Amino acid sequence: MSSTLNSPGRVLRSLLGALVLLLAAALLGAPAASARTEAAAPVPAAALTEVTGFGANPSNLQMYVYAPAAVAAHPPVLVAVHWCGGSGPAMYSGTEYAQLADQYGFVIVYPSVTRSSKCFDVSSPQALKRGGGSDPVGVKSMIDWVTAAYSADTSRVYATGISSGAMMTNVLLGDYPDVFAAGAAFSGVPFGCFATTDGSEWNSACSGGTVIHTPQEWGDLVRGAYPGYTGSRPRMQLWHGTEDDVLRYANFGEEIKQWTNAQGVSQTPAATDSPASGWTRTRYGGTGDQAPVEAISLQGVGHNLYAWGMAARVLTFFGLDTAGPGGPQPQPGSCKVTASTNAWNTGLTGSVTLTNTGTATVNGWQLGFTLPAGQTITNGWGATYTPASGAVTATNASYNGTLAPNASVTIGYQANHTGNSAAPTAFTLNGATCS
Repeated sequence: MSSTLNSPGRVLRSLLGALVLLLAAALLGAPAASARTEAAAPVPAAALTEVTGFGANPSNLQMYVYAPAAVAAHPPVLVAVHWCGGSGPAMYSGTEYAQLADQYGFVIVYPSVTRSSKCFDVSSPQALKRGGGSDPVGVKSMIDWVTAAYSADTSRVYATGISSGAMMTNVLLGDYPDVFAAGAAFSGVPFGCFATTDGSEWNSACSGGTVIHTPQEWGDLVRGAYPGYTGSRPRMQLWHGTEDDVLRYANFGEEIKQWTNAQGVSQTPAATDSPASGWTRTRYGGTGDQAPVEAISLQGVGHNLYAWGMAARVLTFFGLDTAGPGGPQPQPGSCKVTASTNAWNTGLTGSVTLTNTGTATVNGWQLGFTLPAGQTITNGWGATYTPASGAVTATNASYNGTLAPNASVTIGYQANHTGNSAAPTAFTLNGATCS
């Protein structure tokens, strides 16, 4: 190396040049959000922001992030994956996940395809193997970036997608079962169904619903993506219209086979109901809102089944419709409770009204109180009550867990008593004493 490269004059010129650049940056302001690169740092709040330089990205995906103004402590992360022909910004504007993030404090990643088809790679051998390359590797890098920037809760990472994004949701959960806690796929196909070896992005046999396997075979495809993995598998919520003419309805049944087998639960529904007109919901391996597998069939509906309001059901399945561990909790004196009873012989009904008297919204509540001796709850409404006597905790229902400042919710219960029919007199909200 020549001596002139290390001369004092050259060093001085370099320092002066760096100083000029710093002064220019100060005068002109910070770079635009879309130009963010390198180190993981929180993005501007309440604005969709492109992040670049986020890590390994073999298929040149774009990354967009939405973080609400009030991010929860160690927030959950939701990956929202767009449809063929779509984009991250289109997924942002075409769904209500960002508004729900404002309410519940989680951070959203919107991956965006740059290849000409604008479809995610769910068919190449690289995409169907953990760390194999292509789109899943880029999405995993996005999650790692957000985890570093927000100290995110790595046990609460979720994926949801529509059409091509639904297929990618299946792929992500297959490739990275240790990363995702759950997924929700709208109009998708099973993991591995779209596999091709000729470089084609499209598999007509799969889209036509003619790729049929046994549950064991489908489960083996998932397990083969990460050989040797013995940990728990993500829960899965599946949505499909009976008149889907793009990804035929038969794929819905094949997805159910796959994920019940991967979860190791029965293919016989543990519960069946109709949460909306024309909907049939089946739950496998459990009957609650967070069953291992939940499948919703929409009678007479085609491929474009996603509608406003469905995202709230996704959040319930994920468990994201509460503030979650470490989320904001009310301080002492920020709640007020009134309670009364109406008694007869050895029975009574109780009515409890909880009011949020604080300045922050309560996202998910648990109301604690002690029943008088001899009282035992036999039925309740508006909340889940455990245990039935003594020190009781009433936990919000799925529809009333959010309390804005000055908002109230009334719950009730029926109980037996042995003589003392009084109402409880002391209450706690999420562990804080109510005034």
